[in-house]
Amino acid sequence: MTLIARFSRLFRADLHAVLDRIEEPDLVLRQAVREMEEDVSVDRRRLALLREEQRRLAARERDIERSLATLGDELDTCFAAGKDDLARLLLRRRLEAECLGGLINRKREEAENALQRLEAAVHDKDARLEAMRQKAELLAPDAPPPEAERWDIPPVSVRDEEVEVAFLREQQRRAGR
Repeated sequence: MTLIARFSRLFRADLHAVLDRIEEPDLVLRQAVREMEEDVSVDRRRLALLREEQRRLAARERDIERSLATLGDELDTCFAAGKDDLARLLLRRRLEAECLGGLINRKREEAENALQRLEAAVHDKDARLEAMRQKAELLAPDAPPPEAERWDIPPVSVRDEEVEVAFLREQQRRAGR
């Protein structure tokens, strides 16, 4: 290894150490918490959009099912009246509706899978975010101690009689030496 490469590596190491000291870990952690909160917020909005899409697809599937039921009744009427040309048109509409229903069903299943994956990701990010918040609270310089660790000192009052008794005991102890 050449001398210049060694000096270069040494300089970079010293520069990184200086930068590490300049950066305040609590500020960096708070920024990471803010970025993670924003990321979770974006994912929650995506979750809401996916849920809305699920609702719309389910409503569309119900519409198609009602349409297929109506087409079935109309086909019965056409065959009873001997209207084969009209029955062919209705059969075309029924086949198109069935194909559309299949496409919507697949789209709904894909959306359900995406929704489940995103919910799991949001749950994981929420857990990591909570852990980062706890770390940030520990590093916060001006934050009050957690409630469980706070110790409020109650007012203490010593009566005169207690002072006299303690004085007499101390006098006896010292005289007994």
